[in-house]
Amino acid sequence: MTASDKTIAQRLLHWYDANARGLPWRAPPGTPPRADDSWPYRVWLAEVMLQQTTVAAVIPRYAQFLDTWPDVTALAAAGDAEVMAAWAGLGYYSRARNLLKCAREVAARGGFPRTEAELRRLPGVGSYTAAAVAAIAFDESAVVVDANVERVVARLFAIEQPLPAARAAIRDRAGGITPAQRAGDHAQAMMDLGATICTPRNPRCDLCPLSGQCMAFAAGDAVRFPVRPSRPARPQRTGNAWWFEREGRVWLVTRPDKGMLGAMRALPDDGWSARADGNGVAPAQADWVSIGSVEHQFTHFSLTLAVHASANATPRGTGEWWPVAALDQAGLPTLFAKAARLARA
Repeated sequence: MTASDKTIAQRLLHWYDANARGLPWRAPPGTPPRADDSWPYRVWLAEVMLQQTTVAAVIPRYAQFLDTWPDVTALAAAGDAEVMAAWAGLGYYSRARNLLKCAREVAARGGFPRTEAELRRLPGVGSYTAAAVAAIAFDESAVVVDANVERVVARLFAIEQPLPAARAAIRDRAGGITPAQRAGDHAQAMMDLGATICTPRNPRCDLCPLSGQCMAFAAGDAVRFPVRPSRPARPQRTGNAWWFEREGRVWLVTRPDKGMLGAMRALPDDGWSARADGNGVAPAQADWVSIGSVEHQFTHFSLTLAVHASANATPRGTGEWWPVAALDQAGLPTLFAKAARLARA
């Protein structure tokens, strides 16, 4: 670590000691890692939930998960459908499936491994999550790079190479300023700095503890970093969904384990995907009434889903009749929750 890198690490930790966000999965700054296995469970659960999801959205759901499954053994024993329903609305549902796989392996081995390399071998645990758990739960000097850290580092060192090619250089620079002690606090300090000060737009450089070392700030052009290539237009897809209602119950199916919204309860649809429109073929002969459409933004495409309803259709295949009055408990993903609200209205 160079003298400049050491200065960055020291100033960042000093700032964090006074300004750390109070989050339910965190210990106060300077707190040594806990000896019991509940702490890595809480850190791991939070990190999985926070992938592609805002802190504000995660906080109440995190509390609900801990109330239902207070430790990794309890989560490992949970049913797939129960966990998928509890995850509804958080999006990126493969995370919930991987959460269960990982919990079951950790429970079987008697606890979480303590190093980044061993954590990386767990199912569904990528390089970021392994580094974050190693640093925050076990204080290993791991290099933790999320989107916030990526932005801070790109600006600190004015890395001109566009993303994603710049990620190797960003990780190398991030490693250079990662201290051997208080690695967990350092990782969380970088995240907090990116989330509250070094924001994507209108960064608050006047409040930044690292502005004196920041090359982008010195150049007066912080918002240009990280450099991003132009994005192609997001494809627009169309599909259809069908609302079978009978005696106060609606017909729900379970989507295939693999693929979009895998293993989630949903309304029957016509096979739309990120690559193709739906085929428009209804799942049963009936007097279908078109009741409108809903819009939904996925990561790589936009979807317009037309909704059709019938009170006399007989569904085919495997599914279940779910009480309409208790539909909120079915754990429908956001897209189908929108379609259900439209149908009920």
